[in-house]
Amino acid sequence: MGKWTRRVFLTAGGLAGGGLVLGVAGITFAPNRFGLVPQEAGAASWLTVWLRLTPDNLATVVVPHCEMGQGTHTALAMMLAEELDADWGLVRIEEAPAEDAFANAHMLRGFLPFDIPTPLGRGFDYATFRMAEWVGLQITGGSSSVRGTGRYGMQVAGATARAMLIEAAARRWNVPPAECAARLSRISHAASGRSAGYGELAAGAAQVALPAHPALKPLEAYTLIGTSIPRRDIPAKAIGTARYGVDVTLPGMLYAAVRAAPVFGGTLESVDSTAVEAMPGVKAAVRLDDAVAVVADGYWPALKGVRALEPVFGDGGNGATTSADIFSAQVAALGGDDLKSDAREGDGEQGLAAAARVVEAQYHVPFLAHATMEPMSATVRFADGRCEVWAGVQDPLSARKVAAEAAGLEPAQVTFHNQLLGGGFGRRLPRAFDYIAQAVRIARAVAPAPVKLIWSREEDMQHDYYRAAVVAQLKGGLDADDRLIAWAARYGGPADWFAGRPPYPVPHLALDSVKHGSHVRLGSWRSVNHSHHGFFVESFMDELAHAAGQDPLEFRRRALMDSPRHLAVLDKAAELAGWGTPLPAGRGRGIALVESFGSIVAEVADVEVTADGRLKVHEVCAAVDCGLAIHPDSAAAQIEGSIVFGLSAALFGEITIENGRVVQSNFHDYPVLKLAETPGIRVEFIRSGARLGGLGEPGVPPLAPAVANAVFAASGRRLRQLPLQAQLRREPLAATPD
Repeated sequence: MGKWTRRVFLTAGGLAGGGLVLGVAGITFAPNRFGLVPQEAGAASWLTVWLRLTPDNLATVVVPHCEMGQGTHTALAMMLAEELDADWGLVRIEEAPAEDAFANAHMLRGFLPFDIPTPLGRGFDYATFRMAEWVGLQITGGSSSVRGTGRYGMQVAGATARAMLIEAAARRWNVPPAECAARLSRISHAASGRSAGYGELAAGAAQVALPAHPALKPLEAYTLIGTSIPRRDIPAKAIGTARYGVDVTLPGMLYAAVRAAPVFGGTLESVDSTAVEAMPGVKAAVRLDDAVAVVADGYWPALKGVRALEPVFGDGGNGATTSADIFSAQVAALGGDDLKSDAREGDGEQGLAAAARVVEAQYHVPFLAHATMEPMSATVRFADGRCEVWAGVQDPLSARKVAAEAAGLEPAQVTFHNQLLGGGFGRRLPRAFDYIAQAVRIARAVAPAPVKLIWSREEDMQHDYYRAAVVAQLKGGLDADDRLIAWAARYGGPADWFAGRPPYPVPHLALDSVKHGSHVRLGSWRSVNHSHHGFFVESFMDELAHAAGQDPLEFRRRALMDSPRHLAVLDKAAELAGWGTPLPAGRGRGIALVESFGSIVAEVADVEVTADGRLKVHEVCAAVDCGLAIHPDSAAAQIEGSIVFGLSAALFGEITIENGRVVQSNFHDYPVLKLAETPGIRVEFIRSGARLGGLGEPGVPPLAPAVANAVFAASGRRLRQLPLQAQLRREPLAATPD
């Protein structure tokens, strides 16, 4: 797996000669936004935006998304190759460069709850591409790669290229296109016994008009999609040759370590670097607005140097703030006059007034760090009036803009080389590129030597863009038959009415929010607002079931009788877990169902709670309806990884603020799940044929409520705050419920 570069594109003509380039360098108002662009003596014939065919019959798929372990490169290439009818052994994969032509607007379609009508698709694609090109959108996030770029970009691109190749062969042989068939990178004409490889036909296909609406294969015709062929990114990772952002080395490179203001909003007031700059290996100390960095000939002397400094930072007026202050302010705001109505169906207040029974509860989740295994890092070189940046990010185009601004250059003067990511989870998204800006400013100060900035684990933990701390107050109304008839919720912190909407039909619904921020900087965290709303909604559903005197599974089933997809997922998870079968004393099962990012996921946790408050999760069973799993092994791995990620947060995850700053500093006080603590995990997919849904994020939201509900089943203790293990240790357990 390589990196496509602009230089390769511009000099391709020297390799073989002849041909055309289609798409890529010249986006026109053409069907599916694919355009024809003649190249002077181009070696390859480019078919559509993301496909290059060469005379040796190799098909190179250029993927406009980053690879951070989710298997996107392989999955997207599979989707194009499926529609192209390519021989997988002849398919190569390259990541697109940070160039405007590779803005990935097709991902926006994945977020729509409906398909764009075919006659409007051309205009929609063109408009969204121009928008993405203008803002610099080349993002990987929101579980949108497969359901957006894959479905509406890669598959259409493959089908377009296949149709053009068939037409080229038909013209060569003077036969009707309908008599020609594509298979394994060859076009054949059965009646005459003739066949030709795609490489032979590519130049001719470049003369064919682009089809307005290429036909996609029916599901039953798939030969690649739905199989678990070996992923292309795994071998290099397994043998250690894969290069991540932190692995970049350049001739004459220096290293930098940084120390930023410990209180968000603080600035660097003063620092005496005289003694440090005299330390062995240290080259310079660089002052930034809110930080100080030390540059040295190795990372260790740079880190020792920055730790030896005694900078004076201001606190921006936030030096006395604590987590308790932030929590109390949110609760007060929920009772204030600034509530905003996010969603209304029926009459929430009237529904509650008419209910035979009303249940109320308040929940709270803490700030969370991303804690990626690879800390933030970036390598920067200035030369000849240009700036080059090497880093692993989730949006190379946006990162290029940030680098250009920090360098005082235009984006066209910056080349951004994206690398593999050692974890993202939202930390490497736009509006969180502080480390990119820091690296550029540091490198500019010591140019022309290239500089690699590496954040220490402590710097990474204490200067994240955190998942928000959120308070929720919920009320639910049950009628005389113990059916759910009313739901009213108030949320503090970032609002998201869609994530806060329960997946269960409710006649009377009222969702309100109040924006009450703090000085703690926030960012997207895996599954975004669904991560906390899933905990609120599904924990509360369990409380409603208990109030109704019903089994939590049956209470949900009763509410979902008119939602067959949701019901099927719920039932499958319960079946996998053996819901209702006996468990040993001190153990219980909890269930949760969340729809997010176009997928429906239900999880059942089998949890043991000991008398001294220790919690052990024995097993988690998950049922998933994402429409169709493109690569089943990768799909299962995404859900398994989500469960482990979500369980780390549910059991242990908590960022606390004291004296305005983050208390936690490394994995000793912000632990992640260890191998011995990891439960058995079983995952099963339901192939519903619905629109494709995401997989990188939907496995997280059901985990925390499933475990919390299992704790209640095992111990009688209802936990309304995360992390769960800390809550169990703080308060004694109640008697086990009947």
